[in-house]
Amino acid sequence: MAEHGEAPEAAQSTDLQQALQPLRERIDSIDAQILTLLSQRAAAAMEVGVAKHRFNANDAVLRPEREAQIIRRLQADNPGPFPDKAVAAVWTEIISACRGLERGLVVAYLGPHGSFSEQAALDHFGRAVQCLPCSSFDEVFRVVEAGEANVGMVPVENSTEGAVNRTLDLFLTSPLRILGERSLEIRHCLMTASGSMDGVTRVMAHPQALAQCQGWLARNYPLLARDAAASNAEAARVAAADPTVAAIAGETAALAWNLHLVASGIQDDPQNRTRFFAIGNMDTLPSGKDKTSLILALPNRAGAVYDMLAPLAAHGVSMTRFESRPARTGQWEYFFYVDIEGHRDDAAVSQAIEALRERAAFIKILGSYPA
Repeated sequence: MAEHGEAPEAAQSTDLQQALQPLRERIDSIDAQILTLLSQRAAAAMEVGVAKHRFNANDAVLRPEREAQIIRRLQADNPGPFPDKAVAAVWTEIISACRGLERGLVVAYLGPHGSFSEQAALDHFGRAVQCLPCSSFDEVFRVVEAGEANVGMVPVENSTEGAVNRTLDLFLTSPLRILGERSLEIRHCLMTASGSMDGVTRVMAHPQALAQCQGWLARNYPLLARDAAASNAEAARVAAADPTVAAIAGETAALAWNLHLVASGIQDDPQNRTRFFAIGNMDTLPSGKDKTSLILALPNRAGAVYDMLAPLAAHGVSMTRFESRPARTGQWEYFFYVDIEGHRDDAAVSQAIEALRERAAFIKILGSYPA
């Protein structure tokens, strides 16, 4: 019973506040310690930049293998209950902020603002970067090749629709290498300027998104025209200015272009994911857990594919992806895009690649990168 006529709820609230106060003070003290340590880490990162300048070291500010090793080590040492996934997210931002103090990083991706490519880029490189949205995958490759951006982020395959063919074709001729990979859950939403479908005559999205939502669209809006856009974020930009257009994009695009959701999670596959590659003009050193991506062309003879796979098996190298694309010669010839486990400098992988060189008509190493 509450004393002096105080209501039971008020007494309970007072007791709760008294119990929480020392815990909140403890959290405040811990936060102050974390901030002090973060400042010390930032100062150390700036000293790294000074040391590079003093010794005229032409060392890139981005070291994907080093960043991967830091996060893996912290996850391995993590006593909990802080989740390992959160460790990766938090330290990605810490590394990004410290990297930015040494030198800014310009990241190119398929835009405009609010695209899944932008989300993948920020998840991978952190938010302390300068964003450079591009109008096409070709433009992403071009600006990185020209040095207008340090790195780029491009989609390479989707769990529903398979390979992003234009990206594969660009890798064939580009000198850029793969620096890392990022898998992103793709949750599509239907959005309009008004939040309703009144007056809407067409739905717009990137062709991949339209394909990933074709079942839902056929059931719910079978009569709507479907128009392809350069990106989902571009479709959102158009929908913001045109009330007759509904866009398919992510929630980030809705926020970026002040659109209202009509329906969420409209992708046909609830487990829909897209894999992205980070690309740049540098080679990544071994991180301890890596992948290597290759393009191969084979002589046109019986058993050629078997002969290509044999060196991998002989050296104990596991293949995690095998994709074919027409060589566009008119002779029914193909390029094969292959991912294998391990770094190109690992002994087994190096020996397998050398054996492949003796059997393949063409081979190109796209890069080794942290898995």
